[in-house]
Amino acid sequence: MDAAILSKLLSPDGRALLGALPPYDERSAMRTSTKLREQGVAPDLAAAALTQSRLRSRARTKFGELAGQMLFTADGLEQATRLRVASLHADRFTDAGVTHVADLTSGIGADAMAFAGAGLRVLATDIDEVTARIAAWNLRQFPEAEARHADGLALDLGAERADGVYADPARRTRGPGGSRRVFDPRGYEPALDRVFALRDAVPALGVKVGPGIPHEGLPHDAEAQWVSVDNDVVEAGLWFGPLAAGGPGRSALVVRTTVDRDGKEHTRTRVLRASDHPDGVALEAPTGEVGQYLYEPDGAVIRAGLVAHAAVELNGRLVDPTIAYITTDSPAPAPSPDRVAPPGAPPGGAGPAGEPALDLAGPAPIATGYRVLDTLPFGLKRLKGYLRERNVGQLTIKKRGTAVVPEQLRKQLVLTGTEAATIVLTRVAGTQTVLLVEPLRSGT
Repeated sequence: MDAAILSKLLSPDGRALLGALPPYDERSAMRTSTKLREQGVAPDLAAAALTQSRLRSRARTKFGELAGQMLFTADGLEQATRLRVASLHADRFTDAGVTHVADLTSGIGADAMAFAGAGLRVLATDIDEVTARIAAWNLRQFPEAEARHADGLALDLGAERADGVYADPARRTRGPGGSRRVFDPRGYEPALDRVFALRDAVPALGVKVGPGIPHEGLPHDAEAQWVSVDNDVVEAGLWFGPLAAGGPGRSALVVRTTVDRDGKEHTRTRVLRASDHPDGVALEAPTGEVGQYLYEPDGAVIRAGLVAHAAVELNGRLVDPTIAYITTDSPAPAPSPDRVAPPGAPPGGAGPAGEPALDLAGPAPIATGYRVLDTLPFGLKRLKGYLRERNVGQLTIKKRGTAVVPEQLRKQLVLTGTEAATIVLTRVAGTQTVLLVEPLRSGT
């Protein structure tokens, strides 16, 4: 989208058109486009409005109902922080006593909105003019927020009186085939070294990076935190100075949404840090035979390299020294509180005897739990017969440490039964193994 089209979208006619569009439906998009042209809407404006309608529909997973009042670019939406995670970013700044945040690579303004919503003054900058104007639109309800078309790294932070800095370097590049994601931190724009240098001027620096960033070379004075939302690892963040609330080192932030009986959502969070254990990052977990329970650590825990710490907390052991599955002989203990949902959230009721209840007000689990029903060596013929004997027709396949492709295996098994089952394909003490499991009512 260029500046001229954006101006048309922001005009009274453009805003009225956006507000009058029906909910986006890919199947009827062409018909809607034709109807708009027949009504005299300029083709470029019709196309831009439909694009915004499509992006708003996609953005609901990140911004909920607020998405319907925002504007987006495709790349900006892809990289934008989810609103609930952005609010946790804002918490870091407010908890550190920061009052004015310079968001140097604001994109469409997702984090800047959360900062402003938390009562912080915000200067949001983006080097792309259209993106900066979109950020200004998205921040229009916040009088203490300013969006500016500028190179954020060229700002005089002292003159701007910013006592906190946030950056989300671009991790996508554009080419003839469209945009593609950049996984190598050396390809970020602006370069991380330039961003890290800002902490000499403003110690309270936060930098969002891709979750695939390698542990090697991380700044020694940063808290590196990997974040997952409802089992999806969405980002890693590097936090410096007073923003590194847990101290330098690696940590995992697990965010889970649960729904009570009245349909109300509750957000639970849990932080696991290497520093929680006296051995820190040097901690190693024991390995041993499969017990009665199997736990799969959350993806943020795995990315942060804290599987051993999770095993200690769960009173468990690894099934294999190279595999991120933890086994125990009894249900894992309930986690200790961290940051929890508002008080008064009703419990979900007790689970089966011996299993933890689903507590909507408690901290988020660091692992998903299963009861182990059976264990057998992997073999296609053996597995096919085993499942047919149990009348299995619907099969959930989980895997780790094996080259088996679940969809291909499911076709090879040719299951026609009426029962449902879950299997885990993995290595146990170096041997390819199948575990028949059933999910516990809640993880730990």
